[in-house]
Amino acid sequence: MATYESVIKITGAVGDLVFYTLNGKNVVRKKSGFNKAAFKKNPSYEKVRQNSSEFGHCSKMGKMIRKSLEVYIKEAGDPLLYQKFAKVMTAIKDLDTISERGKRTVENGLKTEEGRKLLRDFQWGTVRKVSDGVRMEDQILYKNDHCTSEHALIMTMKLDAENYNIESNEEIVHWNQQQDKSFKKYFSEDDILIYFVALKNENDKITHMGFV
Repeated sequence: MATYESVIKITGAVGDLVFYTLNGKNVVRKKSGFNKAAFKKNPSYEKVRQNSSEFGHCSKMGKMIRKSLEVYIKEAGDPLLYQKFAKVMTAIKDLDTISERGKRTVENGLKTEEGRKLLRDFQWGTVRKVSDGVRMEDQILYKNDHCTSEHALIMTMKLDAENYNIESNEEIVHWNQQQDKSFKKYFSEDDILIYFVALKNENDKITHMGFV
């Protein structure tokens, strides 16, 4: 891009140059080599199309999950949370070995243990990981010996990746001197389910949160 001075104002395309006004200055640049029709059909753009499709999917999945958790995410205190979570969605999608490239999904990635682990290991900003305080097995939440949480909020989330929708149910459990608490099963085992847990202290402040 370059500026130019001329008695005659030119606007529009002349050959492979484009003339226009930007912030009160006359600007000229070369035409972009990008061709929308070619992008859609040309075989040389195939890998770009695949990456674009998967990027869009991961972005939508990340937004869908974050929106369901927005009341808790505000406690994270991380302005870069969107980018970090999108990166995790992409890493989970890459674990989909069932689908062909360009059609890989977060949903299939979450069917693997490694994909679940990536979700569990994600830290929500400055809030401690929930795995530092509890673990889950067979609809039972086990509290670690050093965990001082008074109660826990458990959100069961059913993912619908096809329609980019989430059904969820929340349940609060109080430890009452117990080290383990069972919680309700809201959906079928055939569904893709993820479990978000927020641990709270006696002042109802979140001390730990994340997926289990």
